[in-house]
This record gives sequence, structure tokens and C-alpha cells, in this order.
Amino acid sequence: MKKIAILISGRGTNMQAIVDARLPHEICGVISNNPNAAGLHFAKSRNINTCVVNHRDYPDRESFDEALGNAIAALQPDLVVLAGFMRILTVGLTTRFAGKMINIHPSLLPAFRGLDTHERAIGGGVKLHGCTVHFVTPNLDEGPIIAQAALCVRPNDTPQTLAERVLVLEHEILPKTVAWVLDGHCTMEANHVTLDPSIIDDSFSFQR
Repeated sequence: MKKIAILISGRGTNMQAIVDARLPHEICGVISNNPNAAGLHFAKSRNINTCVVNHRDYPDRESFDEALGNAIAALQPDLVVLAGFMRILTVGLTTRFAGKMINIHPSLLPAFRGLDTHERAIGGGVKLHGCTVHFVTPNLDEGPIIAQAALCVRPNDTPQTLAERVLVLEHEILPKTVAWVLDGHCTMEANHVTLDPSIIDDSFSFQR
């Protein structure tokens, strides 16, 4: 059984989706930079090991990432999942877990890297929006893409309604992607992702 470490900063709904998916792998710990993250309570209710590495306790990003990296390494995970972890990671940390760390981002990358993705999507007049799971690399939201899920932007969508609709896709695509990586159906070489064609499921790739 392989082990998953999940990093959160808030509600942790994507972490909950992974837990509820009942994957044949162990969630060895949930780590947050926010001691008040609501997701920590959910993890504890499921008897999952939790840990807080509060970024406010460290003088700079490098020292925080060193402590965070040590907390992750102590869990000995096969995969690190950033599930709403709202910190920009240093080169040192992303290199330390290269090829073993994935992130879910609320846009169809490479469009709308960074924050406020739903507001920017509406402001840009795009017709399709969604979410992306990708490997984490030193450049923000530029890692090799594993999978994406999309929906149509409705004329009456607001950033809030669009965020809620995209979140439904996130909850479906992230557990599947975690399983693909841990079960060996997804590989990365020279910054290029290859998926086993036998496991690709188009059912979550588009919603009207």
C-alpha cells in the first residue's frame, strides 16, 4: 500500500474527496500551514494524522519550506498532494519532492495561473473553464499537466457560482488522478506526462 500526504490551507474539500474515494492507498498525514484550517477537524474525525507547520512562525519562505519539507519527509509519502495549499513553494522544496508532488489548480492551465482564476475567466470572456491537475515544478502552475476537466461558462455565472461548479469537477478529477499516479498509470519523463490509454475516462472531461 502506497502512502499519500495531503497539504491544505482551508476547508480541505479536495482532501475530503480523496478520503471519501476510499483509494487502496494510505493517507499517512494531512499537513496545513494554517492552524485554524477547517480541514484539520475533518482529518482528525477520520483518524488521520495531522500536523501544522505555521508559516507565520518562520522569518522567511526558505526556512518555512525547510520545516515543511521535513514534516512531509517524516511521513515518508509516495505522493504529496497540494489540495488547496495556498503557499508559493521555493525551488528547494519543489526539487526535494520532484516527480512526487501534484497540485490541483482552478483553471484550464496554462490559462489563468495564480489567483482569482474565476473572476479572470469571466472577465476574459472565455467560454470554457475548469481545473487542472499537474506535477509541481519550481515555476508557479507551469508543471506538466496530468489531467483537466472543463465546463461551459454560463452567461449568468459569477465568480462564486463558477467556483462552486468548478469545485465539483475538482472533487472528481483529483482522486482519479491520485490513483493514476500511484497505480503506475501516469509517468513523467523529461517534463512530459504519459497516461496509460486504458485508464483514460472521458466522463469527467466536459459538462454542459
